[in-house]
Amino acid sequence: MSAPGEHGWTARAIGGFALITLVWGSTWLVIKDQVGSVPPSWSVVWRFALACIGMFALARLRGEPLKLGAAGQRLAVLVGVLQFCLNFQFVYRAEQYLTSGIVAVLFALLMVPNALLARRFLGQRITRGFLTGSAIALSGIALLLLHEYRLAPPGAQVPLGVAFTLVALLSASAANVLQAGPQAHRHSPVSLLAWAMLWGVLADLVVALALYGAPRFEPRPAYFGGIAYLALMGSVLTFPIYARLLRDLGPGRAAYSSVIIPVVAMLLSTLFEGYEWSLLAAAGSVLVAAGLVVALRARRPSR
Repeated sequence: MSAPGEHGWTARAIGGFALITLVWGSTWLVIKDQVGSVPPSWSVVWRFALACIGMFALARLRGEPLKLGAAGQRLAVLVGVLQFCLNFQFVYRAEQYLTSGIVAVLFALLMVPNALLARRFLGQRITRGFLTGSAIALSGIALLLLHEYRLAPPGAQVPLGVAFTLVALLSASAANVLQAGPQAHRHSPVSLLAWAMLWGVLADLVVALALYGAPRFEPRPAYFGGIAYLALMGSVLTFPIYARLLRDLGPGRAAYSSVIIPVVAMLLSTLFEGYEWSLLAAAGSVLVAAGLVVALRARRPSR
C-alpha cells in the first residue's frame, strides 16, 4: 500500500482539486443563509443528518465494506467529532459575526497547521518551495482580510468571529491529518467518512439539544435547498474526493484548495451580495494565485 502523500499531481488529483475548490467556494455563501432564524447548531444537524444518509448510500452503491473494526471506529469517532461537529459548529457561529468572505479567507490558513501537524505526526517534510509559496499566498490572504475588515460595520464582533474561525480551523486540520495517517489507509475513504458523519451528527445533536432545546427548522424553500446543497454537493460529493487528496498529496498540498476557495467565494459574493472590490482585494487575489503556482511548481512540495 502506498505511503501517505507519495503520489503527485495526477489527472485525478487535479480534477478533484478543481471540483472541491469550486463547490466549497460556493458553500460559504449558502452557509450564510443557514444562520438566520434557525440556531446554527440545528442547521449543522440537518446538514449532516442528510449527508450521513447520502454517504452510507454511496458506500453501499459502490460496494464498499462498512465494517471498520474497533480501531477504525475509534478513528471515525475522532474524525467525526473534529470535522463534522467542532469544525462546523464553530464555522456556522463565525458567520454570525463575520462576512462569509472573511471566514473563507481565514480558512485559507488551513495549509499551515496541516503542514505542521503532518510534519509532527506523519513525518512529512516541509520544503523550501512549500514555504515560499505559502508565504506569498499568506501575504495575499492578509490583504484580502484587511479589505474585508475595513468593510465590517461599526460594532461588529469581528474578534469573536475570528476566534470561532480559528477553533474551527484547528479542528479541521487535526481531522485532515488523521485522515492522511496510516490507520485511515486501512479503510475505504467513503466508509470511514460515512461512520465519521454518523458520529459527528450524533455529537451535533447533543450540542443542539443542550444549547437550544427542541429541534428547529425553517420551512422556507431556500433554507431546505441550502441544506440539500450543503449535504449532497458540499459533503457527500466532495469529502470523499478531499479524503483521497489527503492520501495522495498529503495534508499540506491538499489544503492548498483552501487558498483558492476564498477567491471563488468572493467572486460569487460579487455576483450575489454586491461585494465591492478594491486595490487591496485585487492585489491579494493575485498574490494568492501566485503563491499557489510557486508551491505547485516546486519539485517536491510539502506533502
